[in-house]
This record gives sequence, C-alpha cells and structure tokens, in this order.
Amino acid sequence: MTTTTGPNCMDVAEEVNRAGVTTLAERLGIRFLTASAELVVATMPVAGNTQLHGMLHGGASVALAESLGSIGAALHAGEGRMALGVDINATHHRAVRGGIVTGTAKPLLLGRSIATYEVVIHDEEGARVCTARITCAIQHKGRRPRH
Repeated sequence: MTTTTGPNCMDVAEEVNRAGVTTLAERLGIRFLTASAELVVATMPVAGNTQLHGMLHGGASVALAESLGSIGAALHAGEGRMALGVDINATHHRAVRGGIVTGTAKPLLLGRSIATYEVVIHDEEGARVCTARITCAIQHKGRRPRH
C-alpha cells in the first residue's frame, strides 16, 4: 500500500477491505470508505457489536478506532515499514442501540518513528459517540521487536 490522497483514497480503501478478509475488522463489519495517511473513514454496524444491554460495546468502538489509526499510520509509514499500535485511549460519550457508526481518523502527529491519530466516531444523526487517540510506532519490516 502507498500513501494516497485525493480520489485514489477510495481505491486504497477497497484494497484495505480486500486485505482485511478474515481479520477482526471483517468480523466487526468494518467497511473502509477512504484511506490515506491524512484521513481514514470507515463504518461499522451496531448490530452484532453490542454488549448485554443492547448498546454498542465500548470495545467495538475501540477496535474501530484502532483499525482506523493503524491503517493511517501504515499508509504514512510507507513501503518497507510497518506501524505497530503502542497506545490507545477512548472516551465514550453516548450510547448507541442501532444503525451504523462512522469513524474518522485524522493525524495529530506524523513523524519518522511515531504517528498519532485522533479518531471521532459518530452515529447516523451526527452525534459524537466516542473520541479516541491512538499512537503507533513506525519501524522497518522484518525488525524483531524487543522483549
């Protein structure tokens, strides 16, 4: 994948959707609409991603946020490098019981070795459901992580 802006963002999003088959994103029903280092947008159904009280599970919101931020960071990292999530936090603002939520990730910092994104998740009426921040370390592929 390459970092892309403009109309090709949708092509990159389709590539991400195809690559995501058999991943958590697919199981959660996450569908990427646009993907670049500068902006990542995806949707996720509430149905199938709820907790016992029938509301969107906070963990599903966090998984959506991490998926968005990680894809943005990977696109920023570029060929031969990878992004690894090292920190995420989320504030859940309101309950959602149905429909589809949309997450939008925008970079706060795009550095050589680190990328941080703010992810805002809205319901179908535009009400903010969750705000998250994810930080990814960027390193060369094939490098062994330290233990």
